[in-house]
Amino acid sequence: MPSAPATPADLPGGRRYDLVVFDLDGTLADSFGFFVAVHHRLAQRHAFATLGPHQIEAMRDWSTRQILRHTGLPAWRLPAVVRDFRQLMHEEGGAVACFPGVPDVLATLHASGLQLALVSSNSLENCRRVLGEDSWQRLEHVECGASLFGKARRLRRVLARTGIAPGRAIYVGDQTADSDAARQAGVAFGAVAWGYASAAALEAAGAPDARFVRIDDLNLLAGTRTG
Repeated sequence: MPSAPATPADLPGGRRYDLVVFDLDGTLADSFGFFVAVHHRLAQRHAFATLGPHQIEAMRDWSTRQILRHTGLPAWRLPAVVRDFRQLMHEEGGAVACFPGVPDVLATLHASGLQLALVSSNSLENCRRVLGEDSWQRLEHVECGASLFGKARRLRRVLARTGIAPGRAIYVGDQTADSDAARQAGVAFGAVAWGYASAAALEAAGAPDARFVRIDDLNLLAGTRTG
């Protein structure tokens, strides 16, 4: 990802979006610290390998599937781990909040006429609390509780509900699974630099259609609306 703030040139040339779909954790919500805090408990509960502090940082360079292999977590057990993470966040994650500037960005994009949506693996209750009621009301459609590798189906559902063609939509996320889901659903992928996965991991998953280095860079999407 570029080290300087994004410019219009970082967005797909000639592409115009009418729908921006966001991931939550690591994209809009600053929840990585909470994930690290509960990682050991989840590992003990579900019998996968724990990661030391240096490995946690190295993990950001791995794809989602590489993380599963490295920790010895079989894919079939992943839904239970995600479910327990959601519950722990509900019970203990009261301090998890949006990244600074996210509410203003969502307000700007909504005011520009873009339709906004959310596709997240987190629970509806957690997503709504973290975003706050003002931001929540700016979302045209929400798909919460998605499986980590099941977001493509949820993206297709958002497209069907909003009536927007895949070529007019972009999914903004922070993990390689988000990139894969966008490709499978036929929508563009916008990679953020501040989330769970590193820039290198997201580039290795396939060159993103757009790159956002700072939260404010998301405001560039307000200028991509047709009409």
